[in-house]
Amino acid sequence: MSTLKREDVPLIPRQVIFGNPDRALVRVSPDGSKLAFLAPLDGVLNVWVAPVDAPERAEPVTRDTGRGIQQYFWAYTGEHVLYLQDKNGDENWRLYSVNVRTGETRDLTPLEGVQARVQELSPKFPKEILVGLNDRDPSLHDLYRLDIETGERQLVLKNEGFLGFTTDDDFNVRLAMRLTPDGGNEILKRTPEGAWEPFARIPMEDTLTTWPITFDETGRVLYLVDSRGRDTAALVALDVETGSTSVLVEDPQADVHDVLVHPVEKRVQAAASTYARKRWHVVDPAVEPDLAYLQTVEDGELEITSRTLDDRLWVVAYDVDNGPVRYYLYDRERRAARFLFTNRGALEGLPLARMRPVILEARDGLKLVSYLTLPVWADPDGDGRPEEPLPMVLWVHGGPWARDTWGYEPVHQWLANRGYAVLSVNFRGSTGFGKRFLNAGNKEWGRKMHDDLLDAVEWAVREGVAQPDKVAIMGGSYGGYATLVGLTFTPDAFACGIDIVGPSNLITLLESIPPYWKPLMELWATRVGDPRTEEGRRLLWERSPLRLVDRITKPLLIGHGANDPRVKQQESEQIVKAMQEKGIPVTYVLYPDEGHGFVRPENRLSFFAIAEAFLAECLGGRFEPVGDDFRGSSLTVPVGAEHVPGLQEALEALQALRSRP
Repeated sequence: MSTLKREDVPLIPRQVIFGNPDRALVRVSPDGSKLAFLAPLDGVLNVWVAPVDAPERAEPVTRDTGRGIQQYFWAYTGEHVLYLQDKNGDENWRLYSVNVRTGETRDLTPLEGVQARVQELSPKFPKEILVGLNDRDPSLHDLYRLDIETGERQLVLKNEGFLGFTTDDDFNVRLAMRLTPDGGNEILKRTPEGAWEPFARIPMEDTLTTWPITFDETGRVLYLVDSRGRDTAALVALDVETGSTSVLVEDPQADVHDVLVHPVEKRVQAAASTYARKRWHVVDPAVEPDLAYLQTVEDGELEITSRTLDDRLWVVAYDVDNGPVRYYLYDRERRAARFLFTNRGALEGLPLARMRPVILEARDGLKLVSYLTLPVWADPDGDGRPEEPLPMVLWVHGGPWARDTWGYEPVHQWLANRGYAVLSVNFRGSTGFGKRFLNAGNKEWGRKMHDDLLDAVEWAVREGVAQPDKVAIMGGSYGGYATLVGLTFTPDAFACGIDIVGPSNLITLLESIPPYWKPLMELWATRVGDPRTEEGRRLLWERSPLRLVDRITKPLLIGHGANDPRVKQQESEQIVKAMQEKGIPVTYVLYPDEGHGFVRPENRLSFFAIAEAFLAECLGGRFEPVGDDFRGSSLTVPVGAEHVPGLQEALEALQALRSRP
C-alpha cells in the first residue's frame, strides 16, 4: 500500500505534458534503409530522417517555421517524404514533396482555398500519387494523378456528386459512395466503360459502421468493415465477381478497427477491436508468431505504425497509461524488437497516474465504457476509489462520432496531478461499440447523450469518487457543446465549465459547415436534425445552448480558433455576446492563428495555463503559475480576463513582451 502524500508529489510542468513531443509518428522507409519521425526544429515540429540503424544521426528534411507538420508519409520511391500543411488551421491542406537526399521541396498543390486529400499510393507507381482536389467545386473532390517530382497532374475522374472513392493498387477507381435522402449510403461500381452501376446499399443505421477498406492485390477481393445484419462491425472479405462473402473477424462487444494489411499483397492479416481495452485478432497465420512475440515485449496497447515493402521490418509502438509511447524496430526474420526511443523523455520517472476502465450503467440500462484517472496519492490501496471524494473534471470527447480509449491521455494526467479525479465517458453516439449503441444517439444531442454524462457524474458521486458540488465539465468540439449544454440545460449539475471550439447554436453550426462537408448533409440531418425543414430547425434550436443562455449561473471559460472551418468562430462569439447582454460573466480566449483545436504548442500551453487557474478558482485544485507559458502564443482575451485569477497581470506581461523591439 502506497503512503504517498499530496505534498510529496511535485507539480508536473505543463510544458512537459502539452509541449512538443521529442519524437512522434515514427515510420520506416519502404526499402528499410531509413527511419522518419516528427521532432522539433527550433521549437516547431518537422520531419527528420535517419539511417535505420542509427536514429541518433537524424537530420531535419523539412523547415516549417509556423504550425509544425502534423501529417506525413513515405512515398514509394524511398527518397521522398510527402506531407500536408494548412494555413493557420483553415484545413485547406496543401500536399508537399521533399527529396530527403537533396532537400528539394515542392508544393504539389499550389492552389489557394483548395483542400488536398490523399487517395492512393502504390508501389507500382512510386513517383505518382492519386489525390483529391476540390479546385473545380469546393464541395466535391475530383481525382488527379500527380507526379511527386514535377508536380504535373492529370485529371482521372470528375466528381459528379460522390462522398468519396475506393481505388486499387493500379490506380483504378473501383467504387464511389454517396448518401441517399434517408441518410443511407449507396455504393456504386465503375464499369470498364466508365459508367456507374449499383454495387451495395448501406442502410442509415449502418452508415457509420460499414465502409470499404481496400482491394487485395488481385483486385478481386474487397475487404470491408460491415455491420449489416449484425450489431458490431465485422471484418468481411467480399469476392466482387461472385458476390460471396466471408467473415474474417468479429467481436460481439466492439467494432473491428486498426486493420493490418500486407504491404504488397494487400490482404488483411489481422485486425483489432476495442471494448474497454484493445484486442488483436489474427487472420493470416503468417503473422501470428509476430503478434504473439510483440505482445511480450512491452505492456500497453500495440500498434504497428509502418512496414517495409519486403515486410522484414516493422515499426511498432506501445501506448501505456502512465508513461510515454515506446517505439521499437521489429526484425521479423530474427524475431527481435530493438528499442528506439520514447516520444516524451521528460515523462520518464514522473509520478504519473493509472487510467482505469470502468463500465457504468445509464438510466435505461445502456452500458457506458468509461475511463477514470485519480491523483497518485488519492488511491493508496489501488482499488480505483479515492480515500475520500475529490473535486472532479468530466472530460468529454469530441466528434461525437468518436470514442475515448485507454492509454496515456495528457489532459487526464495534467488534471490528476493537480488534484482532480478525471472521468471520460463513451456516451451513446460514441463509435466502436456497435451500431445499436451508436444509433441510440441519433437526434439525442442535448438529451439522452447528455443524460449519459449526468448518469456518469451520479455514479462518481455514489461511488465516493467525486464531491457533488465540485464537478466541472470540459471538452472540445462536441465536448465543448456538451459543456455549454451542461451549464444551460442543467445549470445546477456542474460547478463550472470549459468549452473548447464548441457549437452554441446547432442551426448556425449546420448552416455554416465547410463546402466539402455538404455531401454529408443527409448524415447530419438524420442523426442531429435537418436545418432545411421547419420541424428540423425547431429540434435544432431546442437543443441549442444559446436558447437558454440566461440560465448560466456557473463560471464559464470559452476557447476558440479564429480560422475554425468546422465550428465557426461565430459559435463562441454569439454565446459570449448573449451572456454580455444579460450581464453574465464569461471569459473568452481567441487565437487568430488556430482552427478546430490548438495545434501550436505555445497556444496549447497558454490555454491550459488559463484553464488551470480557472479550475483552481472553481474547484480548489493545485495550480502552477503562468510563468513563461504565454510566451510565443497568439493569445487574445477579448472578454472576461478579470474573472480568472492572475490572467490580467499575465496578459499585461505578454503585451509588454510583444511590444519590445
